[in-house]
Amino acid sequence: MKRIFPIITILILLSLLGIIFFQILWIKGSLESEEQKFYEHVAMATSQAATDLMEEKGNLMPMIRKNESLFPSDKLQLEIFKPTITQKFSKDDIRVIIKKAFDKHNLHNIPFEFAVSPTSLIGEEIQSENFYKLYSDSANNRLHVIQLESPSGSLSEGISPQEVLIITVPHAKKLIWRSMTWFILGAVVFTVIIVTAFFLTVRALLKQKKLSEIKSDFINNMTHEFKTPLATISLAVDALKNEKVINDRDKTEYFTGIIKEENKRMNKQVETILQAALLDKQEVQLNLKKLHAHDLIRSALSNISLQVEQVQGSLEVSLEAEKDIVLADEVHFTNLVSNLLDNAVKYSKENLLIKINTFTAANQFRIKIEDNGIGMNKETVSRIFEKFYRAHTGNLHNVKGFGLGLSYVKTMVDAHHGSIKAESAPGRGTTFNLTFPLAKGQ
Repeated sequence: MKRIFPIITILILLSLLGIIFFQILWIKGSLESEEQKFYEHVAMATSQAATDLMEEKGNLMPMIRKNESLFPSDKLQLEIFKPTITQKFSKDDIRVIIKKAFDKHNLHNIPFEFAVSPTSLIGEEIQSENFYKLYSDSANNRLHVIQLESPSGSLSEGISPQEVLIITVPHAKKLIWRSMTWFILGAVVFTVIIVTAFFLTVRALLKQKKLSEIKSDFINNMTHEFKTPLATISLAVDALKNEKVINDRDKTEYFTGIIKEENKRMNKQVETILQAALLDKQEVQLNLKKLHAHDLIRSALSNISLQVEQVQGSLEVSLEAEKDIVLADEVHFTNLVSNLLDNAVKYSKENLLIKINTFTAANQFRIKIEDNGIGMNKETVSRIFEKFYRAHTGNLHNVKGFGLGLSYVKTMVDAHHGSIKAESAPGRGTTFNLTFPLAKGQ
């Protein structure tokens, strides 16, 4: 598993990066293709508009635009030269012809600006309202320029000033992006889905790896926990078969007592595992009553005092809370305090000192359990309430258990609507701060 997991992660990551890379290339290629196609249509529409303008000019007699008077020099020019597009059509007429050309080439509702400009000093120029602004920014606005030439044989042929038609589409790239919005959004959405699936897969693999490690640790711990009492019972049974022991009542009672104690020890371990299973199924029913928390703490202290004496440790108890009535289950509340005290003894070092303080604050009953044991690092502190997790104790090999104690404590604290927080540092001991709501009516 240790070798396969990195390989799977790397392969999935490379696949994901490859998909994203090709998605970007596809979007970029599609945009370039659409841009080229768009400008080709605009160029064809410009050519069509130029042809339509010249055909319209050739089919109509020379005329002067409405509300326009001619000076003698202009009359002379009209007699010598054929009329120009700017003389023949108004700005609105040109816009209508260009609009029809755009519609023919599937450029519906596409905004455009235009100008009809002479190529020499003779003649005048017509341009739309915003054309000059776009013309001056030709770097961002492509200009489509085509020379206006009369069809062969038309009435407009002759000596006439040459003109060009200039058309530009403002913000063409934005229009292209807008036309591809759904394609780009689809690509982005599916890429996000693939990325999410990748992280979920990696997360699931990490979880499976963690569960596998927890299972292995649990099996090892359980094997060690049962191996010692079974070996002791086996030796005691063998001793009871000895004729000298059979005839000695005191020795018989001694070895039967050992068997009974080891049997109790195994039953306790089995009960711990069964209790954890019940907690998982949330089948533990609390018998909540108004109880004095100080009495429950004293009960837990009496249970642990013998273990503290065996390691030549000491207890400092300061139950100073003015109000201590809480809604609690007598058995489970006592057990959670006992488990915390038991942990302090298990992970102790020389000159063990356990301090227990209680106080009230803001209608809450608070317990502080502090020890001067081996302590824990930040990673361990963040995981100590996880089921089956056990802190690494280095060279300390006398710590036994399944890693269920603090998980049970956290579950019971939550069941009593309380909270628990651990503070620790390697070599500086550990402090547990517990908070429970006071019973109403105090």
